[in-house]
Formats: sequence, C-alpha cells, structure tokens
Amino acid sequence: MKSAVIVFPGSNCDRDMAVALEKITGTKPLMVWHQDYDFETVDFIALPGGFSYGDYLRCGAMSARSHVMKEVIKRANDGVPTLGICNGFQILTETGLLPGALMRNANLHFVCKDVAMTVENTDTLFTKDYAGGEEIIIPVAHHDGNYFADDDTLDRLEGEGQVAFKYTSDINGAQRQIAGITNARGNILGMMPHPERMIEPALGGSDGRKLFTSLMNTLN
Repeated sequence: MKSAVIVFPGSNCDRDMAVALEKITGTKPLMVWHQDYDFETVDFIALPGGFSYGDYLRCGAMSARSHVMKEVIKRANDGVPTLGICNGFQILTETGLLPGALMRNANLHFVCKDVAMTVENTDTLFTKDYAGGEEIIIPVAHHDGNYFADDDTLDRLEGEGQVAFKYTSDINGAQRQIAGITNARGNILGMMPHPERMIEPALGGSDGRKLFTSLMNTLN
C-alpha cells in the first residue's frame, strides 16, 4: 500500500504516522510538504495531528486553504481513502470534506490521556478488522476536540452509519460522544483519538493497529 502523509508547519504527529504506516505496510510513505501542488499517485492519504500553522485563526482553518489541500480534496472526492487524525480531523471539517466542526473542549482544558471508545460501524474501509461494538483504548491529545453539528446532521450521521467511533464517556463535550465520522461514501475518516500511537504492545497497546490493517487488507 503506497501512502502519503501531508506535512504542515506545526505538525507534530507526522513522524508518528509515518512510522506506523511503515511498520504496518512495510513501505515508507511519501512525506508531502504543504506548499506542494501535486504529488505521486498513492493508495491512501493521511492528515496527521499537531498544531498546523500554530492553530492560528481556528484549528485547521489555514491548513484547509494551503496549496496541497486542493489536490487532497480532489483525490478524496475521487475516492482515494483519506484519514484525518486530531488536527487532520479539524482540517477535514474546515474543507467541508466532513460535516460539523471541532470546538474548544467543554471544560476548556487540554485533554491528554488514553480513552475508551466503541466501534460503531465495521462496514468501512477503516474498521473492517474490528468487531461491532468492540471497545478499544486509544490516546487523545487535544484542546479542540468537541465535535459539534446540528441535530439534523447528527441524526443523519447516526442513521446512515457514518459515526465510526464513540467515546464511552464524556471526554470533551462532543455531541453524542462522537469520536470519529466518515463521509457518506465511506472513503474519508476523521477522528480525534490517535490510532497511530497505539499499534504495538511497546506503545501500551495495539488497538489502533486494526484501523490500518483494515485499510491495507481492503486495498490489497
């Protein structure tokens, strides 16, 4: 599986993502700089976590308008599997590739800890290797992870199976405890927790690994 990790000024999880992808797929990903207009054809695109552009204006607002995102948006709309984690999720909502918005945590504090969440839909490119309702432990590290959307959008996301993950408890005030969602087509996933940080026992657990093996097994 050939993949690309998009790197913005302020990204701090791009290396984590690259290491996870290489360990799981056996192939080093392309590291694509935000000022690039184009990059090689790949099977998968990852938008990593961090604080792109220093979270200036709003988290992900400037990154969503960077040169490289025009190409990412085009490829994602063409069906290329695209994953946004933490700041990457914020970027996906800012571009309109995913609905809703990520707001300041309800308690106004940065949250950094391992959290429990359930797999809500296993019929996606990213979740096929999980069991329905499976409870997994994945770390979070964010200040603006409070997912918000209007009631009609939330009803549609839940009704059409676009909610991929939910927290088992209130972590940040997110509407209906949503931790991750997909687009209607199912090739784009945004989530606040960091599966790339939980891919082997040496890191404290391997619950995040199945997300990447699901994708790899589907594409291969």
